[in-house]
Amino acid sequence: MVEKEVILTLDGLKKLEHELEQLKTVKRREVAERIKQAIEFGDISENSEYEDAKNEQAFIEGRILTLEKMLRNARVIDEGDVHTDVVSIGSTVLLKDLEFGDEIAYTIVGSAEADPSANKISNESPVGKALLGQKTGEIIEVNVPAGTLKYQIMGISK
Repeated sequence: MVEKEVILTLDGLKKLEHELEQLKTVKRREVAERIKQAIEFGDISENSEYEDAKNEQAFIEGRILTLEKMLRNARVIDEGDVHTDVVSIGSTVLLKDLEFGDEIAYTIVGSAEADPSANKISNESPVGKALLGQKTGEIIEVNVPAGTLKYQIMGISK
C-alpha cells in the first residue's frame, strides 16, 4: 500500500514535530503516572480513573503513530517554491466575496495543518482546490453544500 504524501509548510512541520515530542516525553509520562495511581486504588475492574487513563494512553499512542507516519511521508514546501503570480500551496490569497463584498485572506496549506479558524485552508478543500493555479484578478466559483460562492482574487503573497 502506497502511503499518502503529506504536504507541509516549514511552520507546519515544526508544529507536528513539537507535538510529537510533547506526546512522547510529557504526555506519556503523565498518563503512565495516572495509570500507576489508579492501580494503587485497588480493584481496577470498577475503577473509572484507571479506565480513563487507559483510554487516554490509547489515544496518545495512536496520535504518536499518526504523527510519525505523517512526518515520514512529509514533503515540505520550500518558501522559495511559493510564487506571487499564481496560487500554490504556501500562498496567502486575498479574496473578495463577490456576493457580499467582504475581503478575506486564506493561506493554502496541506490538509495536515489546515485550521479554518486561523484562515489556513487545505489544498484539498473546495475553495483550496479552486484557488490552486489561479492568478490575481481571476474570478473563481466554488460549489459548496450551501450553494455557489464567487470570489475574485485580489492578491497573492508568500
